[in-house]
Amino acid sequence: MGSAAMQIARTGIDAQDMRMRVISNNLANVNTTAYKKDRAAFETLAYQTVTAPGAASSSESKYATGLNLGTGVKIQGTARIDTQGSFQQTNNSLDMALDGDGYFQVQLPGGTLGYTRAGNFSRSPEGLLVTSEGYQVQPGITVPEGATAITVGTDGTVSATVPGQSASTQLGQIQVASFPNAAGLLSKGDNYLAETSASGAANLGIAGQDGRGNIRQGQLEGSNVNVVEELVDMIETQRAYEVNSKMITATDEMLKYVNQNL
Repeated sequence: MGSAAMQIARTGIDAQDMRMRVISNNLANVNTTAYKKDRAAFETLAYQTVTAPGAASSSESKYATGLNLGTGVKIQGTARIDTQGSFQQTNNSLDMALDGDGYFQVQLPGGTLGYTRAGNFSRSPEGLLVTSEGYQVQPGITVPEGATAITVGTDGTVSATVPGQSASTQLGQIQVASFPNAAGLLSKGDNYLAETSASGAANLGIAGQDGRGNIRQGQLEGSNVNVVEELVDMIETQRAYEVNSKMITATDEMLKYVNQNL
């Protein structure tokens, strides 16, 4: 029984250690553009049924509750919290933020597609609209050399004044990707998410339509990490870790007493 208690406490320590890792990552990304914080979800391990509820306790009676012994806890998974981050004014004409649901679609190396809410875009030497890593935004937008007065409408329409023309010229339209289950997207790092069977296929469409968010030009979405909330969770995790550690110490002392006195 003593070794079982130690094993249960060990699972608690492992789970709290993983939760602390999630909290640490959230705090590390408090200033990351459009970062969405993660939350660790716990679940119990299998139970050992010593006496089943309703089993006969005698020839004339049955157990009302039974006896079930838990075997510990584990991290079930991490859930991404997709609440909107605050908007930061940059006044950069190629910076964009999504006000509402959706993702920008980006072509990653190897031809794969990535999805991001970080809209800190720039112009490549070829005139293409790209991310800070140089990955092209899809569908492609080409900004001509010398173009001025670049504007992006709330629906993603990109216009600019091209040399030799007095009127504004439409350069293309940025589209927004939506998913049947955005929570099923896989985090890849560098602010990119990847489509999975759980998320469903991406559905590109116009910003502001069919539940997609509008595009805000000259702004960036900030991280949705609340430092105070994360610090409170960190203290709670630390206390739970300490309690499980003390459980191992107490169980060890009980076993030592049994070995020395019985």
